Amino acid sequence: MVNITINNIPVKVAKNATILTAAQKIGIKIPTLCHFELDCFSFEHRIGSCRICVVEVEGRRNLAPACCTPVAEGMVVKTNTLRAINARRTSLDLILSDHPKDCLTCEKNGDCELQRLAGEMALHHVLYEGKMSEYKLDLSCDAIVRDLDKCIMCRRCESACNDIQTVGVLSGVGRGFEAVVGTAELMPLKDSKCVYCGQCVLACPVGALTEENHRYHVWRALNSKDKHVVVQTAPAVRVAIGEAFGMAPGTIATGQMVAGLKLLGFDKVFDTDFAADLTIMEETTELIERLKKNENLPILTSCCPGWVKFMEHQFPDLLYMPSTAKSPQQMFGAIAKSYYAEKLGLKPEDIIVVSVMPCLSKKYEASRKEFAPNGIRDVDMVISTRELANMFKEAGIQLGKLESREYDNPLGESTGAGVIFGASGGVLEAALRTAAEWLTSEELKEINFTAVRGLEGIKEATVPVAGIDVKVAVCSGLGNARKILEKIRRGEAQYHAIEIMACPGGCLNGGGQPYARENSSILAKRAAALYKADEGMPIRKSHENPHIKKLYAEFLGKPGSHIAHKLLHTTYTPRGDVCDA
Repeated sequence: MVNITINNIPVKVAKNATILTAAQKIGIKIPTLCHFELDCFSFEHRIGSCRICVVEVEGRRNLAPACCTPVAEGMVVKTNTLRAINARRTSLDLILSDHPKDCLTCEKNGDCELQRLAGEMALHHVLYEGKMSEYKLDLSCDAIVRDLDKCIMCRRCESACNDIQTVGVLSGVGRGFEAVVGTAELMPLKDSKCVYCGQCVLACPVGALTEENHRYHVWRALNSKDKHVVVQTAPAVRVAIGEAFGMAPGTIATGQMVAGLKLLGFDKVFDTDFAADLTIMEETTELIERLKKNENLPILTSCCPGWVKFMEHQFPDLLYMPSTAKSPQQMFGAIAKSYYAEKLGLKPEDIIVVSVMPCLSKKYEASRKEFAPNGIRDVDMVISTRELANMFKEAGIQLGKLESREYDNPLGESTGAGVIFGASGGVLEAALRTAAEWLTSEELKEINFTAVRGLEGIKEATVPVAGIDVKVAVCSGLGNARKILEKIRRGEAQYHAIEIMACPGGCLNGGGQPYARENSSILAKRAAALYKADEGMPIRKSHENPHIKKLYAEFLGKPGSHIAHKLLHTTYTPRGDVCDA
């Protein structure tokens, strides 16, 4: 610990702290722009490029960036001097001088940190007028839009892509006025190894990186008289969407969300949790087969399209490991356009399936050729949690004032195992609940596998199942997935099953969720809400879902059957440096 003074207030902090964290400890807010933290990874971006957080330090001639200046014994800091305030204003003025002024129509309007800072510093006109950057808008992929005219060189997206996710797509390009953060030679995102996880979108403080907006397509579909339009909602959406309406983080808004979707005009409102239960039936069947044969282990979960694409690019030699089961999103679409279509006497092409997902990579996943048999996509449109919140607001729907409604059936019935898919470790825990009962033919008395829960980037455990010590691992964040896979490659680690989610903390922190960078406890509250929802479900094991049983009895036969493989399983494509297929 060291003793310093900030604005004449003594404070004792750890010797590895920065001036910024020391000031926060005593309730002093220093403005920041390029700085951000990721609590579940203990990651702190300390590049100090924007100079918005500069302060005066006694004995130093130059102003110091508070976010990356370490404290020292006896340090005396002033955060609110005229010199520091004027320097911050000048830095902000210079950033604004080369930034588009389309705030009213920008996707980040209301969520833009540059906009917020300009308001807090009362900058009401641009001091420096001059040349403006001009780059072509990148609309090449279905998930992310890149507008380099708005890049402020904070490099937060670069850290998200390289330091956290280790995808390695983004870096500084050009020098001086021409400098931006982009892909190599500014190639379109579609031609890069981007996995569309969306962590760069969450990290970007402005509108340089946003999601591809699909909500206008959904509005048009809802107003189509000759189409049957259904919607599915992912588990992580229900514990985050309330934040967009002023509800406390971790509020379970499932029933109100369903009511809102019905008000928007969807013909049926279904739950992706149903398809999560279906995924467990197929994935666990595959797990048990591999365990019995002791081959192609470890089995890797395949629910996350960002993770799957990462593996196709970065670890093509290990593509025999992922489960061949489709993700719940795609399974739902396949069942909706086969089993459900037959029930209603409709043609698959007359059903429009809309997904509400916490993830931007789900937009890309829905467009993959593998998921469009006979040219008819399993899932037609994907909108994020943020986009659904915007649709509610456009329609004047006040989520907090709605009476709860129930999901429609037959594709709306789910279990507690399905709802925890949204949390890191949830897919593996759901699989273990079913595997344990199938292997022993006995009822599982303790169904909470708490060893795989939590927001840590890597969790390892040995779980006794039917006399087998099943070695498992849970990874969230692609950087952690890389660590585990490289250990497997080198023969330094052996597992039976591994769950991997691309986003740090899992789907709760997906690229399409409400922005939550400034509150490190939000992810923990979202996770706690999912496990609370699980505890409150009357059925908590996927194989006990009555509508899943009925689906197999009437249509699929049994898990792993020929028709199940045709509709619910997929193949993978080694990509290396090859662009998107």
